[in-house]
Amino acid sequence: MEAGLQGSCVGIDVSKDHWDVAVEERRGVRRFSADNAGASELLAWLEELSPKLVCLEATGGYERSLRRALHERGLPVSVVNPRQVRDFARAHGELAKTDALDAAMICRFAAAFNPEPDEAPTPAQERLRALRARRQQVVHSLTQEKNRLATAPDAEARQSIEEAIDFYNEQLSELDRRIAELTATDPTFRQRLALLVSVPGVGTVTAAGLLAELPELGAMNRGEAAKLVGLAPINRDSGALRGKRMIGGGRTQVRRSLYMATIVATRHNKIIRRHYRQLLDRGKSKMTALVACMRKLLLILNAIIKNNSPWKEYLTA
Repeated sequence: MEAGLQGSCVGIDVSKDHWDVAVEERRGVRRFSADNAGASELLAWLEELSPKLVCLEATGGYERSLRRALHERGLPVSVVNPRQVRDFARAHGELAKTDALDAAMICRFAAAFNPEPDEAPTPAQERLRALRARRQQVVHSLTQEKNRLATAPDAEARQSIEEAIDFYNEQLSELDRRIAELTATDPTFRQRLALLVSVPGVGTVTAAGLLAELPELGAMNRGEAAKLVGLAPINRDSGALRGKRMIGGGRTQVRRSLYMATIVATRHNKIIRRHYRQLLDRGKSKMTALVACMRKLLLILNAIIKNNSPWKEYLTA
């Protein structure tokens, strides 16, 4: 084992072809090929190193196989929002961007903020996450084609766009069927899905997204839940922004799902509706009130899973 480096933070810059690795208190960056041979070499080295935390950026999917391998070896790993790392770099005057510099900055970020290690997803959670990601891609493409149809003047072009829309609608239906099948056949998913959709405002799409992207649901305290999803208010006491609070970071996909669910809940969930109206009566802006209601809805969902109690039991607890 390399002397003096045990318990260090490790930052890895992930790309399609290679992984650049920086270790806290160590100069230089090591590069490993992003294939089976490189993974074996990297994992053996990290096991010898015994790091306190291995930190990766979310890179649109390239990090998933490495994260899975790290979890399988029992190494603590945290996947963070790349925007947080870039903001951290800019705050330190680091404007240049190379793979080696990025690895070093991820390492410094991990050492400074010590993010919580992610919970290892089950194979079912990995599959659900993949299906959810594909569903989001299809929805995005479908929206683009519909927008094109609205402005396409040529009949043949319109026909082509309509055929693409039909194709994506078929894909969307098939993905929804597979997601429903997975959540119905997996006992843990089935139980948790039933608890989540018992809450007014939370539909099956939102519930499936929470199951896929927030496996910690039910095991978090209030502060952890808000921080993990990026709903914890952050001070912005500078100049004209004095007294303002903002949110950011965390798991963007979870935050988007909660946003849509909260809009519905402000109309159909009596606890969220009352909280929303009280905030508006106190002079809060609609967006500020919605964010506060998102936090409240998240805490309700966390409590319902934690206590294994559906919405009706939660109301009487």
